[in-house]
Amino acid sequence: MNGASGEAPPLLSVEAVTVRFEGVTALAEVSFAVRPGELFAIIGPNGAGKTSLFNVLSRVYQPASGRVRFNGRDLLKVRTHQIAQAGIARTFQNLGQFPHTSVLDYLLLGRHIRMRSGILLGGIYVGPTQAEEKQNREYCRHLLELLGLQQYSALPLGSLPFGLQKRADLARALASEPRLLLLDEPVAGMGVE
Repeated sequence: MNGASGEAPPLLSVEAVTVRFEGVTALAEVSFAVRPGELFAIIGPNGAGKTSLFNVLSRVYQPASGRVRFNGRDLLKVRTHQIAQAGIARTFQNLGQFPHTSVLDYLLLGRHIRMRSGILLGGIYVGPTQAEEKQNREYCRHLLELLGLQQYSALPLGSLPFGLQKRADLARALASEPRLLLLDEPVAGMGVE
């Protein structure tokens, strides 16, 4: 709890973040806070900087100035490859990654931070490694069912219509069990359901 106000401290705090590209300011002094369990939306027209902000939060971009704290930690000191382990997952506005990978295997990419078997055990694929993979596959099958994708699990991701690829991307992000889920253009290409 946060002192007298009784509110939980923010899970994510963005303070005066500015991003520039060769003289063009994509974000100017952006500030907000997101509390645990809160649904928070960033809205604006194309080119307003929404994806640039997500790229700062997922450590693809380094802001020119400002501070970002996640779960009490300076997020700007976290390396890009450590973002998922920190508890942040995101979906992408543009798809096309891994088009030949099955939908189930695409979700398993999101589980990589939950898998503990190393390269050696994975290479010989015995005992605990088999059990771990089975457990993670079951978790991903549950997500496929939750998002109505179970009938597509063996199909190549790139063979699906755009809206189903977006759902699969959401399932991949959920597979890491994040504390913060960033949804970039989450309803683009989706049907009403």
